[in-house]
Amino acid sequence: MPGMKDRVAIIGMGCSKFGERWDAGRADLLVESCSEAFEDAGVGSEDIQAAWLGVQNGPISGQILAMALKLDYIPISRVENFCATGTDALRNACFAVAAGAYDLVLVAGVEKLKDSPFTGLVGGGPAMIDTGVTPPVPPPVQFALAATRYAYHYGMTIDELKRGLARISVKNHHNGAMNPKAHFQREITLEQVLNAPLVAWPLGLFDCCGVSDGSAAAIIATPELAKNFKHKDDYLLVKGIGLAIGHGEGMLEDDFGFVSFPESVRAAQVAYEEAGIKEPFKEIDHAEVHDCFSITENIIYEDLGFCPRGKGKEYVESGVFDLDGELAVNPDGGLKCFGHPIGASGIRMIYEVYLQLQGRAGPRQRKNPTIGLTHNLGGRPGSFSCAVGIFGQKN
Repeated sequence: MPGMKDRVAIIGMGCSKFGERWDAGRADLLVESCSEAFEDAGVGSEDIQAAWLGVQNGPISGQILAMALKLDYIPISRVENFCATGTDALRNACFAVAAGAYDLVLVAGVEKLKDSPFTGLVGGGPAMIDTGVTPPVPPPVQFALAATRYAYHYGMTIDELKRGLARISVKNHHNGAMNPKAHFQREITLEQVLNAPLVAWPLGLFDCCGVSDGSAAAIIATPELAKNFKHKDDYLLVKGIGLAIGHGEGMLEDDFGFVSFPESVRAAQVAYEEAGIKEPFKEIDHAEVHDCFSITENIIYEDLGFCPRGKGKEYVESGVFDLDGELAVNPDGGLKCFGHPIGASGIRMIYEVYLQLQGRAGPRQRKNPTIGLTHNLGGRPGSFSCAVGIFGQKN
C-alpha cells in the first residue's frame, strides 16, 4: 500500500513561548507560532492552499485559525484526538499533500489552559462530556497505577522504581533549562524529585507535567516544491506516521496490564514499517516522547523498542537517553518542561526534531543527527489515542 514516505516535506516551523501566557489568547498564540513558521519557510499566508488546526478544548471548527491569520476563504479542518491531536492534524495534512490534493498547506496546534478551569483532559471540558470513555479517576491516579503495577511486575521495590523515574525528571529538566521556549527552565536534583510533595502515590510533583498555554505550527509542501523555498538544502522529509486507537479494554477494572501501552506499540509498528526502520535503538538519533508522567516515559522506551522490557530504569540510569547519550529522549525538555497544551504538544515535538535535523538546536544540538521520532499518547490507560512520527533529512 502506498504511503507518504519521502512524499511530504516540512519547509518551515514555528513555536510560541509555552507557559502561563496570561498576555495572550488563542489567536495571539497562533499568530506567534504561525508568523515564525511563515518567516522560516519564506512564504506568506496568501500562499497557503489549505490548513489543519489541532485543538482539544474550545472552538469546534477551524474558524479561529482563519480569523487569527486572516486566511482568505481556504479550507480549514479542525482535528481533535486527545493528546495525539497535534500529530494527527499533521498526519491529515501530510496525506492531503501526498495524495496531490494540495501543494502547500499549514498545520497549527494551540491550547489555552491556564485561564480555564480545565487541565485539558479528564475532569473537565466540553470535549469530555458524554464520551463514554472517561474513567472515574484523574490522570495522575491512572498513571500512578501503572507505576505500582510496573514495580510489582518487574520485582522492584517502590523506592527502586522512584529513583529510576526521578532520573527521567532530572534529565528532562536539564534539557529544558537550555530551551528559551520552555515553560520551566531550571535544573532539578534527584533529591528534589524524591522529596517533592506527592500528587498520586508514588508519583510526586516532579513526576508530573505541568499545565501550560502554547502553540506550534508547520508548513508542509511537496518535495518538488520544497526545493524552491528558503530551506531548499535542509528541509525535512516525513518518513512515516502511525496512528492507533484503543478499543476500550481495561476501564481500570478488567484486563489492562498497565506495563505496556498497546497503542504505542501498534502506532510505532506502522511508522517503522513505512519508514523502513528495522532497529529503532540503532537507527533513531533522538526522540520526543509523551512524558506526561515519568512512568509514562519509562514505559514508552520499552514500547518503542528503545530497550528491552523491564530495562527502562537501567538504560536511563546509565545515561543512554541523555542529551549526549546513544539515543537522546526529550532533548527539548519534553512535557515536563513545556507543560501540555493538548493541541500544540505534538507539533511542538516535531519542531524540536526539525531544529535538531537542521543543526539549529543551539546548546541542545546533537552531533550529526539523521532520524528523529515523535510520540504522543493520550486518553486513558486501556483506550489511548497514540501517534508516532518519523522524520529525516532530505535525501
